[in-house]
Amino acid sequence: MKLRLLALACCLVLAGCAAPVAPSPAPDSDRLGVENGYAANDTLAVTTEDGLNDTELDAVVARTMARVEVIRGLEFTETVPVEVIPREQYLNRSGRDTTVDTAVERAREQRYEATLLVGEDRTVGGAFAEIYGGSVLGYYSSASNRIVLVTANETPTVDRGTLAHELLHALQDQRLSLLGGADGPDEAMAQTGVVEGDARYVETRYEQRCETEWDCIPRPESSGAGSIADRNLGLYLTVYAPYSEGPTFVHRAHQRGGWDAVNDLYTRPPRSSEQLIHPGDYPEDRPARIVVPDRSTAAFDRASPTTVGEATLYAMLWQQRAIDRGSLRDNPGPYSAYNYSAPASEGWAGDRLVPYFGEDGDGYVWKLRWETERDARQFARAYRGMLTDSLNATTEGDGVYRVSDGSYEDAFRVTQEGRTVRIVNAPTVEALDEVRKE
Repeated sequence: MKLRLLALACCLVLAGCAAPVAPSPAPDSDRLGVENGYAANDTLAVTTEDGLNDTELDAVVARTMARVEVIRGLEFTETVPVEVIPREQYLNRSGRDTTVDTAVERAREQRYEATLLVGEDRTVGGAFAEIYGGSVLGYYSSASNRIVLVTANETPTVDRGTLAHELLHALQDQRLSLLGGADGPDEAMAQTGVVEGDARYVETRYEQRCETEWDCIPRPESSGAGSIADRNLGLYLTVYAPYSEGPTFVHRAHQRGGWDAVNDLYTRPPRSSEQLIHPGDYPEDRPARIVVPDRSTAAFDRASPTTVGEATLYAMLWQQRAIDRGSLRDNPGPYSAYNYSAPASEGWAGDRLVPYFGEDGDGYVWKLRWETERDARQFARAYRGMLTDSLNATTEGDGVYRVSDGSYEDAFRVTQEGRTVRIVNAPTVEALDEVRKE
């Protein structure tokens, strides 16, 4: 299957995370649907073929702000500066060195190695940089309260959908929240599904009005977003999950109670990517609390546990061809690009992954809880199939497998007890009991 990859409409740059709050009031002197003298239904005399000059850019931004207000039913409290930069300049900015916590980064490496998305032959940071560097069309920075749009041209060229998307992020920051304080990456993905889902939903409704009632500037033929066909497609799916599943999640809330119901998502966001993928499970079906007792020897040091979640499980199964890759396009939600549900992952009830650090290599214990024993068997069967079929693992008896070469060269022990599947990883078969003694 050839996967058509979608560019990322935005990348949020946060300066701390605001606490979820009720919509803050707009200035009394302002009017919904009018910004800086431009109304939502105005026609602009701008020329886009040679790029936008400063006056034209200001007019396009003001009218787009007014239109976002009309769609979302919320008033901006202040004007949002917009900068347009070439992709090369964006790549230079995003490539700057940053200080990282070695232990945190080491644990993150184990998380993505455990999900068979980034092997030992590369770093997680490098793999993500490849995806974002060629895919991001723009971002909103809450630190400077400004939007940066990325273009393929030297002259300022604006993609109207991306601008509307990023302005919605600014509106969220001014009137709602950009959320934060999640307990691990899967809950953070779920919260991002609200933030990005709202923005993508508004962007889609904006485009619908451009097709029916509004005079809109044409969209540029090229965004400069490079092809990522030669990159890690499974890792890309973990990045894109909030953008794909979030809009349908937000749409269901809007159907249920209008924009007030969508605003409520900021005070009670979903707790897991499972709730994004299956909106009917929100808010009652919360992730199970998983405890992983430490049964390691002195040869390994235990690191902080984390949660993988259903969306990343799906990406793992898809990447390693343990499920039909065509399922990604089967019956996505009304506003979704992909379908992140598959029989081997959709029974997820919770998981906990604990990295272990050793002098001669690292390992992990990954405990997964499933809704039914059948779900557990289905996942365990798919996981063992990945080891033997995709990684050419040999069986060593008692649920033990050894991958003798490649970027996932390690030993694995896979066991199932009722609704629980446990995966233990170590550098060697002998070290498995040092990570977790059975």
